[in-house]
Amino acid sequence: MGFLAFLILGLLAGAIAKLILPGKQGGGWLITLLLGVVGALLGGWLGSVLFGAPLQDFFSLQTWLLAIGGSIIVLLIYGLIVGRRKRA
Repeated sequence: MGFLAFLILGLLAGAIAKLILPGKQGGGWLITLLLGVVGALLGGWLGSVLFGAPLQDFFSLQTWLLAIGGSIIVLLIYGLIVGRRKRA
């Protein structure tokens, strides 16, 4: 998968993860892009380590599910970190 396709996948996976998670997460499209790309990396890494999943195809359902799952994990961690800063 090319670099541009990876950025698009990360942006869309981050946006879908924000829609799935309840509550209001902060950050605009840049934070969504960054967290989505990090989540796609995390999801791809976990998928390859745990399941031996190949992630070469952009239109593969497996690639998208792993990227969205990784983005949800990253958004939850981001929400915990940002939420603690607001309370302190």
